[in-house]
Amino acid sequence: MSVQRIFISLCLLFFCSLSFAQNNEEYQILSASYGTDAHNIEVTDELKALARQDRTVRVTNSLFGRDPDPGRAKMLRIFARGGDGRVRTFEYKEGKYIDGAQFSSWGNGNWGQQGWNGGWDGERRNSANAQDSGYVILQASYGTRDRNVDVTQRLRELARQNRTFRMGNNTFGVDPDPGRVKTLRVYTRGRNGENRTFEFSENSQVDGAQFSDWGGGNWGKGGWHGGWGDDNRRGGGRNHSNQSNYGANLTIISARYGEGNRTLDVTNRLRRELRDGRVDTTVDNYLVNADPAPGRVKYLTVRYSLGKGRSQEVRVREGEQLRLP
Repeated sequence: MSVQRIFISLCLLFFCSLSFAQNNEEYQILSASYGTDAHNIEVTDELKALARQDRTVRVTNSLFGRDPDPGRAKMLRIFARGGDGRVRTFEYKEGKYIDGAQFSSWGNGNWGQQGWNGGWDGERRNSANAQDSGYVILQASYGTRDRNVDVTQRLRELARQNRTFRMGNNTFGVDPDPGRVKTLRVYTRGRNGENRTFEFSENSQVDGAQFSDWGGGNWGKGGWHGGWGDDNRRGGGRNHSNQSNYGANLTIISARYGEGNRTLDVTNRLRRELRDGRVDTTVDNYLVNADPAPGRVKYLTVRYSLGKGRSQEVRVREGEQLRLP
């Protein structure tokens, strides 16, 4: 009889322990974002650094060193995976405290980005889903319809550093059309082969979660031959909105390459790059066979005209592509 009681007691202890373990399941953090539905930033690395210092953290703007949406109440979202493989979203309103005890490896920072490619809404759970639902970037341009530059390479560099960033002239190191509000246009191709153009106004935030292989940088060009307009849906043609420009005579009026007071006149060198009334070349020292400002980032400033139109000017950062018209 006593043996039976001991057996029952052991069984009760086992199930109680199992229930306790389930109720106190620890979650492995995948990613963290802070802000609002309209404007938010990824803060995984910042949270990881804070976790190494304290188990309990209070959510504030100063905690992450920036305010992604001034004047609005913000929230911290932590995306974590439980022992059953399911992803759960933990939300902490601005001013509330995070208790890291419920997250595994909280203090040692052995977590973050483990196959997670979801955005603020947490809809995409893994890299496979992201690849299926995302858009592959073909090319990116920054500026206005009249004056714009190719920023594909620069966007690739930014994507490797951050999932989200606020963009503007300083981001790309160029102001292609001074005094006017500019736009970043990202040309992409979806799963169905159709092209889609994403537009971001100057000073707005770019969230790379909607693009396939954003951080990997395994994208760019991809058969895209369109210009600023987005009427061209397939590679191999020109967009209709700027169709008249492609038949016009491109005249290179002047071109200078360098930085500050260290520049060279490269007008004749650039004129030799003309092919079928267009220029499509990478801006670098090899283009001009010289380095007028060693150790500094240089720019190519080109003044040009199309047919009988007025003269225009474009400034392209070293390492980026100059495409005219």
